[in-house]
Amino acid sequence: MSNIILGASGRVGSAVVGQLLERKAPVKGVVRDDEKAEALKTRGAEAAIADAHNLPALKVAFRGGETLFALTPETGREENVLGDTNDILTNYRAALAASGIRKLVGLSSMGAQHREGTGNLVMSYMLEHAFDGLDLTRVFIRPAYYFSNWAAYLESAGETGILPTFFPTDLKIPMICPSDVGHFAAEVLLNDASDMTIYELYGPASYSSDDVAAAFSEVLGKKVKAQQIPRNQWAGALGSIGFSRDGIRNFIEMTDAVISGKSTPEGNGTVTAEMGTTLEEYLEKAVRSA
Repeated sequence: MSNIILGASGRVGSAVVGQLLERKAPVKGVVRDDEKAEALKTRGAEAAIADAHNLPALKVAFRGGETLFALTPETGREENVLGDTNDILTNYRAALAASGIRKLVGLSSMGAQHREGTGNLVMSYMLEHAFDGLDLTRVFIRPAYYFSNWAAYLESAGETGILPTFFPTDLKIPMICPSDVGHFAAEVLLNDASDMTIYELYGPASYSSDDVAAAFSEVLGKKVKAQQIPRNQWAGALGSIGFSRDGIRNFIEMTDAVISGKSTPEGNGTVTAEMGTTLEEYLEKAVRSA
């Protein structure tokens, strides 16, 4: 029986796969194309090709599974973000019901306690409630804001000395290294857990955009300053990188929830855990591998 990993080529999913392989645990990674499948096989994992919208392919991918790591993919390009999420979760549920899988570990997010008013974070609320009534153990991990959300700015910040941000530059929020999340998820997959456990997962510190800019300055050897994007430019900035109208609306609603504090950890009936990678360590590694 295998550990089935959805999104196995992503930042978190890839780290889950790596940690499981290191533990000599059986792994089947689910990806969307042959190239990614071959990369998984090279690492020593089994691979299955399935799109989240393809229920027959998902049912095949879930065969032989004992545990499932699940997440809600998002691109910002969906015409109906939450409708698309509902379709995917409906397929997950049907494929699970047809499988022998008995434990689900879901990648959620801080703020998932709210069923509305938090934009993209509502996807995590939907994930946490999509499998009610099924006979399986359910564990959900709500990570802090990913360090990797900043990594795309490394090159431009090195050139311009500016780190753009949607947040007030002095707003501190919990942040975490995505590979740490993957390692934690692998541990949860391998170890027993009571139904239903929700982990709120932190990194070693909270950071502001100013703190991130200071870390950029350190690793790039050049002064970098955080600069908040004016609100009237948010939609244009997101549209310029391919976000749909609904993707823009949900992203802005999520950002407002972070700024207002609505997306803060629930802290009631959840289990708190902390991982160790600092923002500086993450960025140094990102610069070395660039």
